[in-house]
Amino acid sequence: MNTVSRLHPLKHYVWGERCDGWNLVDNPELSVKMERMPPHTAEQEHFHQHACQFFFILKGVAVFYTPEGSIEVKEQEGLEIRPGLPHRIANESEEDLEFILCSQPSTAGDRTNIK
Repeated sequence: MNTVSRLHPLKHYVWGERCDGWNLVDNPELSVKMERMPPHTAEQEHFHQHACQFFFILKGVAVFYTPEGSIEVKEQEGLEIRPGLPHRIANESEEDLEFILCSQPSTAGDRTNIK
């Protein structure tokens, strides 16, 4: 059994507009990632049919957009996104946004983009 970290992840990947991700746990039942979004970046609106997600903000301020409206989530705060809820996360600040993202089950093959 080995420890994982941003420096020693299971896998590093790049997504969206210059965003980084690090897989910390990656199995069908549970996914845990650390992600970094540079200033003024956002992901595409989407939803997951089965996965429940929990975002925990480590650094910066995230803005989440859903049909229910927008919500700011600050450092040391978290937000749960239930299956089926269209959403997207944005970094509208001048600083990097860093967060932990837990998905149960994994979102592999369970993402539908909107637009």
